[in-house]
Amino acid sequence: MPFRSFPSRFATRFAASLLAVSIALPQLAGAAPDVAVAPQYDTTHVYVTDATIDQFVKSFVGTFGGKASPRAVFTVTPTPSKTASQYVQTPVGMLSVFAFQTPIPYGFGAERNGYLVTDIEAGKNAALAAGADVLVEPFDDPIGKDVVIQWAGGINMQLYWHTKAPNYPPLQSVPENRVYISKYAADTFIGQFSKFAHAKVVSDGLVDGGEIGRTGDQVRRVALTSNFGKMTVFVSDGKLPFPFGRENTGYEVADMAATLARAAANGVRVLSPPYRTSRGNASAMLEFPGGYISEVHSESHSEIHDAAK
Repeated sequence: MPFRSFPSRFATRFAASLLAVSIALPQLAGAAPDVAVAPQYDTTHVYVTDATIDQFVKSFVGTFGGKASPRAVFTVTPTPSKTASQYVQTPVGMLSVFAFQTPIPYGFGAERNGYLVTDIEAGKNAALAAGADVLVEPFDDPIGKDVVIQWAGGINMQLYWHTKAPNYPPLQSVPENRVYISKYAADTFIGQFSKFAHAKVVSDGLVDGGEIGRTGDQVRRVALTSNFGKMTVFVSDGKLPFPFGRENTGYEVADMAATLARAAANGVRVLSPPYRTSRGNASAMLEFPGGYISEVHSESHSEIHDAAK
């Protein structure tokens, strides 16, 4: 009997193994490629008026250092339009600044940033596979190709690719892409973006709501990191005092006091003074000439501890 039952048991196990492989292979085949290049190619998109672009660029560079490309007028959309544009490189993050001289076409103006990808079609397909929608299909711009996508919760981003690959040095500090989202869409968005970006969840928990102007409350904060850079997701009920939720990017600086002094000297308003966060650092909110709002923070003590492990 034992010898007669062995083939049956073997066949059963073999069939189970084949089933497991057959299930795993489509999953492996469907795994999206990592299309990210590096954090220094993440550019925050800033829309200002033609009358304020010069003052804004000067104030941003005066606050954080770096340099700006010459101002020029381009068509950067797939439909007719004209915008003055400058690319701003600083040690703490990059900007693509637009001052449209014509009405802004559909699909543009609400995208928070642009991520450089290794290939525009591969980037689009990876986003679609992760659950994103495509608002504007790939199109040519003066130096490459772009596509505008949307994630759960209405989070819009642009992916871009350059005909001639850029070569920028690493940043002194990597900025945070700051996302505000409801509890209903949060997990879907985090899952989608994590799959697309091959992102790692660094932390996920309840923190002091004072970080987003809700002192005394607790809010869920999720920190992710990937080859695109850092992302911080705040999950809230949307009842946020101004200016929280109006910023897309948070910049890490080595000396908060010195940064705020330079900001004041360059016409920047402090909308919310430095606040001690649960990470052990200070966070403040700034408004630059032209209306651009950003967060700025000192180095996180928890990040220092994690780096030392």
